[in-house]
Amino acid sequence: MSGKNDDNDSNNMKKSSKNRLTPRQEVLFSGTSLFNKIARAVCRAGTLPRKELHEAWEMAKRVRRRYRGGRVLDFACGHGLLAHIMLILDDSSKEAIAVDKKIPLNAGKLSSSLIESWPRLKNRIIYKQVKVEDIIVLPDDIVVSAHACGSLTDLIMDKAIESHARVAVLPCCHDLKESSPGGLEGWMDKTLAIDAERAIRLRSNGYKIVTQKIPESITPKNRLLMGEYLVPD
Repeated sequence: MSGKNDDNDSNNMKKSSKNRLTPRQEVLFSGTSLFNKIARAVCRAGTLPRKELHEAWEMAKRVRRRYRGGRVLDFACGHGLLAHIMLILDDSSKEAIAVDKKIPLNAGKLSSSLIESWPRLKNRIIYKQVKVEDIIVLPDDIVVSAHACGSLTDLIMDKAIESHARVAVLPCCHDLKESSPGGLEGWMDKTLAIDAERAIRLRSNGYKIVTQKIPESITPKNRLLMGEYLVPD
């Protein structure tokens, strides 16, 4: 799970670029690192912007450094890249469930491209087009979500907390009407206050929390919140 030479691709495109990666960009990721191999598979699929590739990679590698094993639940999954990378980085997870209320029609194309490079993923990535509320979270699961909009992040966190499952979220599109800043807005930016309140909520429910950031060059919405339930003595 080395991060060495992860970003030896061309700097002609910004990491925050929303331009779609296509087979023509595959040559820009010619390095031998795991990141470059994943990037080439994403390019061949031709379904995702460069920004989402970097977001998923930066989040997954940080989460896997902390939490191993368990079924992966990728909520608000979009094309499901995060679910795939979570299994690529840790084969001890039996499967990943990619959940979204509307799965993109070309999500299967991305999955097929990644499975072609990692055949061991076959039949281990399951897409479910359902609401978050319809998924049963188990204590051994690891719940992840990259940029679930607004209060959807809170709902995903609550699902994890109910089952004492491990959780990692990268919040975005903070909804100041639905997500509470917990009275901290007098000291800090309101969106930061909302995320601080989320961290406090995890800790108050018995979680050991970890706060990190992915590079701001990828997205300004870069606060990563992780938590693992601590079983009482």
